[in-house]
This record gives sequence, C-alpha cells and structure tokens, in this order.
Amino acid sequence: MSDVARYRLVLALLSALTLMLFAASLTVGPAAIAFGASVKALFSSSGSAIALIMQEIRLPRAILGLMIGATLGLSGAVLQGWLRNPLAEPALLGVSASASLGAVLAIYTGFSALFPLGLPLAALAGAVAAVLVVQAMAGLRGGALTVILAGIAISSLASAMTALALNLSPNPFAALEIMFWMLGSLTDRSMTHVWLAGPFMLVGWAMLASLGRALDALTLGSDAAASMGVDMRRVQFLAVFGTAASVGAATAVAGVIGFVGLVVPHMLRPLVGSRPSRLLPASALGGACVLLAADTLVRVIAPERELKLGVLTAIVGAPFFLWLVYKTRRQML
Repeated sequence: MSDVARYRLVLALLSALTLMLFAASLTVGPAAIAFGASVKALFSSSGSAIALIMQEIRLPRAILGLMIGATLGLSGAVLQGWLRNPLAEPALLGVSASASLGAVLAIYTGFSALFPLGLPLAALAGAVAAVLVVQAMAGLRGGALTVILAGIAISSLASAMTALALNLSPNPFAALEIMFWMLGSLTDRSMTHVWLAGPFMLVGWAMLASLGRALDALTLGSDAAASMGVDMRRVQFLAVFGTAASVGAATAVAGVIGFVGLVVPHMLRPLVGSRPSRLLPASALGGACVLLAADTLVRVIAPERELKLGVLTAIVGAPFFLWLVYKTRRQML
C-alpha cells in the first residue's frame, strides 16, 4: 500500500471512530435511555424530560468533547512541528495556566457567582493576556527558544498566582470549587458554552491548519525553510495566536485537560509518516477520539460520583507517554 493510500485509510478510520464515539457520548450516561429513544429525543420539540436531557445536557457535552479534543490534538501537532520539540504541547505557551488563573480569580472574587458567563470570559481574558505577553517578550524576530522560555515564565507565574489565590481563599467552598474546576470536566456545560468557545476555536483551527506547508519545510531546518519562501514571523504569529485562541477557549469552558496534545501526535506519527502537514488533520481527529472516549468512560467508571476528565487523561496519558519515551530510547541504542 502506498503512503497516500495508507494516509487516506488512517483518516477514514479516524473519522469513522470519531463518529462512533460521538454517538456513544450522546447515548451513554446515568439516565438509562435506549439508543432509539435518545436519537428521537434529539430532534423532538415536545419538551419532555428525555428531550431536555439529550438537547440541553448530552448534546453540548458531546460537541464540546469533539471540539476540545480536536483543538488539543491539532495544537499539539503544530507546536511539535514548529518548535521541533517532541515534548511541546499547548501548555508550553502558558495559555492553559493563564486561563486557569483568570477562572480562579473569577471564582475568588465572586464574579462567577454574579455573572453566569463570568468564569469562561475571565479565563478567555487570562489566555489573551498570556499570549500578548509571550508575543511581546519574544518579539517578531524572536525564535522558538525565546517563545518557549517566555511561555514557561508565564506559566510558572500564573501557577504561582493560582496557588496564592488558593492559599488566601477565606471561603473553603470557593477553594473547593477552584480545585474541582482545575481538574477539568465537561459536566453541566450548555449550548451557551458551545457558542462562547466555538468561534474562538474555529479561528484558531483556521490559523493552525494553514501552517501545513510551512511545517513541512521546517523539517529541513529554519534556514532552509526561509530560503524556500517561508515567512518565519508569520509562522510564529499563526502558531502562537492560533494556539491561544483555540486552547484558551477550550480551557475557558472545560478547565485544564492535559496530555492529549502531547500524546496524540506521538501515537499517530508512525501511521501517517514524517510530514507534519499530514499529521495535523490526523491529530485533530485523534484528539477528538481520545477526549470523547475519556468523557464517556468517566460516566461509566463512577456514575454516582463522576470522575473528573482531566484526572482520567492524566492517569492514562502519563504512563503511555513514559512508555513512548522508553520505546524511543531503545530505538536510539
């Protein structure tokens, strides 16, 4: 089988698996609803209890799982290709930590209790502030190393400020709410969250997806890519702001969900070949599959006390990544 045929087969299988897991996310839950009744209730206007469960609870949750998973997978593949660093992930730019800080401040000050959308909007504001600071510190001529160092500095500062807010919180219930939010979850999300985060994610996807040709050229080195007509400043702008827009919006509505953007590109790279442009759509579909599967599992493992999504992805993702590191080390010997 040729590389092109194998690549198309991988995309077709990932697309089919995404659709299956999306359907599973819609039909699996604590409320035991038959598959046929679930599908019928999705398009019903009767206002029945089943219709409300499907349209107001499960549908936005499944849509967010699909979009956030695709965001994390795509951004992870782009950052690993642009930075030429296999350990690169969306959190490297400080976007996730800064979005968390914005949400924590909204909870800490009571803004989230006064305004229903205060928490995701504050998280978005934190993500925007982080990327502006990173871009200002790196500058238009700053290289990948400068961006990484700036992102680490912002992430460390945001994490320290989050810990400070927890330390000084006079209300134990607020501290508990902060901790639960930081664990990452899609529980109790509505279509309002979809409409809030969706436009930012779509803009981020468009920016990141346009980098396929540039990332292919970067495999030859930055000097060779520049000689081929690749504008390195444009690549940096699109990679940083595309990641900020999409991952910031994802973090704003779901909290911090780790390891998806780090592990998924590594899983799919042997299947699609060494061209980063082929890895981008595959990683988006793979990220969606991983997050939809994880979100379905948290409802099955402990339905009476739902496990947080970020906890499950970390429990599964960290050992798998350690296995990848071990496998890579053995191949280098």
